[in-house]
Amino acid sequence: MRLSDEERQDALDVLSEHVRTGRLDVDEYGTRSAKVTAAKRVSDLEPLFDDLPSPRPSALLAISRPNANTVPAPSAAGDSALMRFALRFAVPIAVVVAIAVFVLSRGRLILVFALPLAILLITGWRRR
Repeated sequence: MRLSDEERQDALDVLSEHVRTGRLDVDEYGTRSAKVTAAKRVSDLEPLFDDLPSPRPSALLAISRPNANTVPAPSAAGDSALMRFALRFAVPIAVVVAIAVFVLSRGRLILVFALPLAILLITGWRRR
């Protein structure tokens, strides 16, 4: 991917930070900053920062993170398939079971039906 002027400036700022912290000397900074200025692609920046710890230029951080369009975002409760299933289908299944119990008990167990409905209303659950 091609670099923007803003990404080049960010890379120069990061190099300056490494000089301030003593990780780079002035000569090495001059060599690397010339290469950053001449860089056309993000891949041109990678070798300039391979031996340096954080901070890293934002252009390099963007390629190290997975693309949100190709990798599903982790759920709030964890990554297990059982938790995803429970979060998505627990309330609808509870409502179906409550209706079945209500019908089979001929209305005597109305609280069993009212409880999932109350949970549904309190939590603000909505279909995705």
